[in-house]
Amino acid sequence: MMDRLAKMKKSTQDSSKERLIYFRNPDTTTEQNEMKQTNWRSRMFFKTFPVRESRHTMPQIKSYGPTTVEVTRWAQSLDNLLSSKCGLTALRLFMKSEHSEENIEFWMACEEFRKIRSRSKLKSRAKTIYDEFIRPDSPKEINLDFYTRESLHQSLLIPTQWSFKAAQNRVYFLMEHNSYPRFLDSELYQKLCRIAAGER
Repeated sequence: MMDRLAKMKKSTQDSSKERLIYFRNPDTTTEQNEMKQTNWRSRMFFKTFPVRESRHTMPQIKSYGPTTVEVTRWAQSLDNLLSSKCGLTALRLFMKSEHSEENIEFWMACEEFRKIRSRSKLKSRAKTIYDEFIRPDSPKEINLDFYTRESLHQSLLIPTQWSFKAAQNRVYFLMEHNSYPRFLDSELYQKLCRIAAGER
């Protein structure tokens, strides 16, 4: 009788362990739990940037983000930041968090606009950019002074690849003196520097 009770108790304990194992998420790790507690910009960063091999880790161990050389260059000039794919993505995430993403999106639209060679496509794309960023009360209206806005309006009568150049320069100036310095002081940039150095 005692042997039977002992076997039943052991069977119940084994069953409980099986249920615990069954409901445990095998993919849950300490690192993932820590990432859930970080802010949304850090989470977006890990989802956005490609995986690269780290020179500071053992073979086959991978890390996310830019190199130390890249993040150092970003702090030297806005041009360096914008010319880096990782840097451009990071700046967009930061400016989105500040609700000023229309500036970087307009700058990028102008860069793509200058690559167009077809006259018909230039005219069509110019209207799209104007309606999205320049027209008063447009969804992503950028902050332009009266002179720049009027000059742009005239140049779009016969659009060329350089029709938005003055407006793009104005937006670049605003980013260089406002968003860019704040980005370098931001938690996001500091996080990227730590990641580049092999830290978390």
